[in-house]
Amino acid sequence: MSIGFRIEQYLAAKGFQAFPFQQEAWLNWEQGKSGLVNAPTGSGKTFSLALPLLADMLENPRPGLKAIWITPIRALSQDLEKAIREAADAMGANLDIALRTGDTSSKEKARQRKKAPDFLITTPESLHIMLCLKGYPALFSSLKTVVIDEWHELLGSKRGVQTELALSRLKGLNPGLQTWGISATIGNLEQAMDVLLAGEEGVLVRAEHKKEIRLQSLLPEHIDLLPWAGHLGIKLAEDVIPLFKEEQSTLVFTNTRSQTEIWYRVLLEKEPELSGLLAMHHGSLDTETRSWVEAALHRGSLRAVVCTSSLDLGVDFRPVEQVVQIGSPKGIARFLQRAGRSGHQPGAASLIWFVPTHALELIEASCLRKAMEEGIMESREPVIRAFDVLIQYLVTLAVGEGFDPQQIKQEVSKTFCFRSLDDAEWEKLFFFLVNGGKTLAAYDEFSRLELVEGVYKVMSRKLALRHRLSIGTIVSDPVIRIKQLNGKSLGSVEEYFISSLKPGDLFWFSGLCLELIQVKEMTALVRKSNQMKGKVPSWAGGRMPLSGKLSRLLRRELDAWKNGHLKPDLEMNCLQPLLEKQAEVSAVPSDDELLIERYEDEDGHHLFFYPFEGRLVHEGLGGLIAYRIGQWCPISFSLAMNDYGFELLSDQPIPLEEALETNVLGTEELSFDLLNSMNGLEMARRKFRDISAISGLVFQGFPGKPIQNKHLQASSGLFFDVFRENEPDHLLLQQAYEEVLQNQMEEGRMREALERIGQARLRIVELNEPSPFCFPIMVDRLRERMSFESLEDRIMRLQRSDSEALKTKAKAKRR
Repeated sequence: MSIGFRIEQYLAAKGFQAFPFQQEAWLNWEQGKSGLVNAPTGSGKTFSLALPLLADMLENPRPGLKAIWITPIRALSQDLEKAIREAADAMGANLDIALRTGDTSSKEKARQRKKAPDFLITTPESLHIMLCLKGYPALFSSLKTVVIDEWHELLGSKRGVQTELALSRLKGLNPGLQTWGISATIGNLEQAMDVLLAGEEGVLVRAEHKKEIRLQSLLPEHIDLLPWAGHLGIKLAEDVIPLFKEEQSTLVFTNTRSQTEIWYRVLLEKEPELSGLLAMHHGSLDTETRSWVEAALHRGSLRAVVCTSSLDLGVDFRPVEQVVQIGSPKGIARFLQRAGRSGHQPGAASLIWFVPTHALELIEASCLRKAMEEGIMESREPVIRAFDVLIQYLVTLAVGEGFDPQQIKQEVSKTFCFRSLDDAEWEKLFFFLVNGGKTLAAYDEFSRLELVEGVYKVMSRKLALRHRLSIGTIVSDPVIRIKQLNGKSLGSVEEYFISSLKPGDLFWFSGLCLELIQVKEMTALVRKSNQMKGKVPSWAGGRMPLSGKLSRLLRRELDAWKNGHLKPDLEMNCLQPLLEKQAEVSAVPSDDELLIERYEDEDGHHLFFYPFEGRLVHEGLGGLIAYRIGQWCPISFSLAMNDYGFELLSDQPIPLEEALETNVLGTEELSFDLLNSMNGLEMARRKFRDISAISGLVFQGFPGKPIQNKHLQASSGLFFDVFRENEPDHLLLQQAYEEVLQNQMEEGRMREALERIGQARLRIVELNEPSPFCFPIMVDRLRERMSFESLEDRIMRLQRSDSEALKTKAKAKRR
């Protein structure tokens, strides 16, 4: 019986019909090829590769591990195991399908070592831990196929580099290994496949059918002509509640964990009948809580779940019929991923409701609809030259069987990340691992590798244990476990938030108002409170910046509105009064213009720039301009920004025209000026903390007893300063500066923005009152130094003064 026949037999029994892309994937896999499967979310990508693997195991039984399925998150691995096991059982295949993640018990891991499963579902980190095992080559000797699920999620991160390196070793053991990836649509699919296959020939299998996605916006009855971030979202909560219909489930996506906590509480306050039918899901909640929510979603027993990106991925929540997005997702790919969580089955349409938290976000909703119509999608740029990950990988191999440097260099040099690795750099890395390198050679504890019987190994049991505990590339701030007095664990929050509280203080977490009792080691003991006021935890990396593709669409949309050739839609019609107000008091810029507004009030002298490039780029541009002006004019600035523009504020007049003549918007010496303008030295020092942890220079601590953040920063900062002074060309030091420029300052995108601005016409407008564009930036600046009550008072005063200015103008016109 052929593999294809077994698959068709399975599908017929299920009442399914294969899509052409699935048949194409099966055929190419059967021919021994490698490749990448690209299809919309919810269209059956998983079965395009899982079914031929299972059918082959049934048709050609043989002992040993035959397939590894790598998934980016643990929760997804559980969904996958269930789906693949059900398919195997339906086919009549008596196969050992196993999971190996951080949650897998020691007993199960021992069972797998004793007798390898047929099909293993794992994560990049757990696969690297397996490379630490003695005898791992024998474990992988029968391996035929590796599938990397959700490759678009791993690409562009150090976890993707981890995956590249693991694949290089598996291919070294099995030269005929078939490698396949599964990816949602991204803008650089060909490059994504090149990274996955390390330059080898492959097949790109694309689904021709398009997922139908319906975008509907919840429009406010009234648009404030002076909007500000966050003013609108909660006001629309009462309009969101009617969307939760009895016969279906809804996922309510927010962009941050703090926002999830707030919306969960507000929805319950406004509709108490949702109690027991509404749940919350984010990455800091206890594992047991998250698992319960996922299971309840599968059963269809929940009306709605308020969540973050923790539910972006997953095999299938069939009861979910619609998605609500709170605020702009700031990226096209993220929007499509979340929309696809509804109707998450082949042929079903997806419905997503857009709830703006800021009036100007309605432009982004309009842009997202046009991006879908035109097939515009962001790219995921792969990481290159991540030396910290390579060092960790080499130690992993040394903890296991040991390695031959020349053989491993050949394997590593084939990966996309390390194609440019030259002999001199390899020697530096190797010297660093064997002797501590030029700077640390005098200290024995930094000599990690020893030559034993022709291969390099880690001989210290203490070092080997520490390394196994440190494998991974995700470095987060230390977290404090939140436990009730009865011992029930609720989850975790970051250390810096708990350190801002004292016993008796109230805060919201896991949908509960909690009173802090005491902090003991890394655990905060709490009890439930009946009070309704309390702080909401904040987590690092909260706000997401506007993507480059969405930025370009936004500028194009404003240009179309200004020049009268806008394709009308509900969102832009709703925004018409606001844009007319902007045009009246200032200007709406064309795509070939840079709008600069100048304004003076009691706070000082303001300059507002509107590149519409996203908050990260604007933070860099604002700091750059302030730094360059400060080189020839003794003036100090404060800086504020949002996704649309940025503000420079000074207590003295800002010499704008003179500054423009000195080319403050030029690209010359950009890297040097950026590092100096944004305190790049301190940013690189902080980035070096993560690099030190990944590379094993510093140890983050044992489970349940992590080293405090301040001690980690001090230790890594000491290494940073020593390398700066004695070995400025150290590869890890150079990597820190590169990551700051490329990841935190987005230097590449900033350079493109400055080149575009260099060709643009400058439109400088003197304001008599705040414009709709500058007002939200002013509010963001005030928010940093005012309580919420004081902020609201100040906003109302600004809006009143604006209203009075309008009345004065109207009287003048009548005269």
